[in-house]
Amino acid sequence: MTQDHTPAPPASSPPSTDPRVQDGPSPNAGKPAVKASRPDPKIAHGWLHTARFLTTAPQLEHLPALDLPEIAFVGRSNAGKSTSINTLTQQKRLAFASKTPGRTQSINLFSLGKQGIHDAVFADLPGYGYAAVPREAKLRWQRVMGNYLITRENLRAVVLLIDPRLGLTELDEILLEVIRPRVEAGLKFLVLLTKADKLTRSEAAKALSIARLQTGGGEVRLFSALKKQGLDEVAQLLWDWTHGPGAAPPATQTRPVEPDESEDEPPALD
Repeated sequence: MTQDHTPAPPASSPPSTDPRVQDGPSPNAGKPAVKASRPDPKIAHGWLHTARFLTTAPQLEHLPALDLPEIAFVGRSNAGKSTSINTLTQQKRLAFASKTPGRTQSINLFSLGKQGIHDAVFADLPGYGYAAVPREAKLRWQRVMGNYLITRENLRAVVLLIDPRLGLTELDEILLEVIRPRVEAGLKFLVLLTKADKLTRSEAAKALSIARLQTGGGEVRLFSALKKQGLDEVAQLLWDWTHGPGAAPPATQTRPVEPDESEDEPPALD
C-alpha cells in the first residue's frame, strides 16, 4: 500500500489582536478622519426667527396656562437682555428697551413655531435692580418674579443675562438661590455673559471661570450681539431644551396658541 507523503498545508495563524498589526491596508487608509456629525444651527436659527408677541401680564394671574415649554429671560437692568433676545430671534423690535430702565414691570410672552403652529414660549421678565425704581415697586416685582420662577409649571429653562464687567450682583445671587431647587430637579439653566466684545481674551477667560464657579450646575456662554459671538451655541441650546437634542423640525406640532389681539406690540422693557 502506498502512502501519500504530500505535506499538509501550514495551519493558518489566528488574526492578530494587536492593533499595530494589520493583514493589509486599512479601507480608510489615506482618507481623512470622519468627525462626529454636529447639529446644523440653521434649524435652530430658523425656528428662533418665528418668535412673535403673544401677550403681556403685569401679574401672575394674567399669564395664560400653557402646555408648551417655556424659557424665561431674566437679568439686571442694562445687562443687554432685550438686545440679546432681538439678536437671537433676528428681529430688531421684538423685545423693547425702555428709555427709563425699570419703569415697565410686566412679563411679556413670545410664541415660537413654524406655519402658525406654536411649540415653545419665551418669557421676557423686566430688568431688576435699577436704583431709580421706588422700593415698594422693587419689592412687589421681586415677589412676582420669585413666584413665577418657583410656580410656573411649564417653565423648562432660565437664561440669566449678566454684564461680565460687573459680574454677579447680590440680586443675581438671590435669583440663583430661588431657582436652585428647580435646577436640581431638572430645570435647565444658562448664564449668558453679554457684551463679550468689550472684553479682552484674558478678561473673557477669567469671566467664564468665575461665572462657572459661582453658578455651578448650569451652562455658561460668552455672548456678543454686536459680533454675533456665541450665537450658534445659544440657539442650539434653546432648540435642544425645547425639542430634545438633535431633533429635526417636526411634521406636526403642538396645538396653536392664539395671540392676544388686544396688544399690537409689547410695552417697553428694560
